[in-house]
Amino acid sequence: MATTVTSARPGYGPLLRTPGAWTFLLPGFAARQPFAMLTLSIVLLVRHTTGSYGTAGAVAAVTGVAMALCAPLGGRLADRLGQRRVLLPGVALHTAAALTLTLLALAHAPAWALFAAAVPTGASVPQIGPMVRARWARILRDSPLLPTATAFESVTDELTFVLGPLLATALCTAVDPAAGLLAEAGLTLLGGLLFAARRGTEPRPAGDRAKNAQEAPARHVSALRTPGVRALVAAFLGIGTVFGGMQVSLAAFTESIGEPGLNGVLYGIFAAGNMLSGLACGAIAWKRAPRHRLLTGYAALALAASGLWAAHSAPLLAGLGLLVGVCIAPSIITGYILVERLVPGAARTEAFTWLTGAVALGQAAAVTVAGLLEDRLGQGTGFLVPLGGTLLALTVLLGLRAHLVPPPVARTAARGIPHPVPVAVD
Repeated sequence: MATTVTSARPGYGPLLRTPGAWTFLLPGFAARQPFAMLTLSIVLLVRHTTGSYGTAGAVAAVTGVAMALCAPLGGRLADRLGQRRVLLPGVALHTAAALTLTLLALAHAPAWALFAAAVPTGASVPQIGPMVRARWARILRDSPLLPTATAFESVTDELTFVLGPLLATALCTAVDPAAGLLAEAGLTLLGGLLFAARRGTEPRPAGDRAKNAQEAPARHVSALRTPGVRALVAAFLGIGTVFGGMQVSLAAFTESIGEPGLNGVLYGIFAAGNMLSGLACGAIAWKRAPRHRLLTGYAALALAASGLWAAHSAPLLAGLGLLVGVCIAPSIITGYILVERLVPGAARTEAFTWLTGAVALGQAAAVTVAGLLEDRLGQGTGFLVPLGGTLLALTVLLGLRAHLVPPPVARTAARGIPHPVPVAVD
């Protein structure tokens, strides 16, 4: 089912009026909240039961690494078998694993037991965001609204990462230290089941599509075999280092100046920049090709991140954090747009999960390295992690930029009637 869009100007109004959109957007929003609650809920619970931030951070890091490594497998299975067939057992496994981790922490189990429970908890996190993006790609196809949908999803992700930690903190501090993780498990189960039940917009599994002679060439091939996807994975690893480095370094900075309460304010400014930039990106009818936008945006991100380590006042750090946030959204949005054009539908969900997994892996690595730098050297050295991560990723992007050119799409069909669609490819 392709949605016909007559206007060449993208907009959020027409996007949200797309037939069938709200049937997966609302349950998808509920189901993706736990993604942002998990890490902080684990940290607050394990810190309460063990008295150690080190142990709490290590358990949360194990969860993040497990999620990053297993997310692409979940995406691949969703492409091959269908989202519903993967979500139903996935949410059940995640709920059971999260409850097990909660009980072990409350029972003051040894650290190795917490690590063992953290592995399936992270590995089974449902990849709702990539699944939502795959549904947009299915119902919009080559519509001019597809970049708007990508921007909308970036803003939704940012809103999730603002609301999720706030909800987790409120539950763990005002109700019970275990309430955050219990709510995360409950939302995963309820939201995941409701999302899986909306089958009208679910992309057809690759196995079913292969039965159609016209789509037989689109047999399942791993998305990572596409060179452009590998370049984007490197870019999203760098973005993950920004998120992880900012979290640790902002906390260390505000503590060093005796104002730990400023941490939430500064990180909120950073996230607000990301959200506002994402909204703006979705409202612009871009004329430049996606590859050029990605390279330009990523260079701006690396430049903005380079000044963080030299900031020694809260107002300056707030301004730089806002600028870094503004530069992140265009890179993320353009990366997802390129995936939609580089990767066939049979591997698209997997490709999306490679990118989200790369962010999680980069974030886990950055949290560890930035924490070590702040503990041993202090003076904002943790901010060197976003700088190094983005510069390294930009170098990879420049070296592989030729692989970021999608194949030209000269024609598409709406309601069975072919019509030309101009597409910038380079």
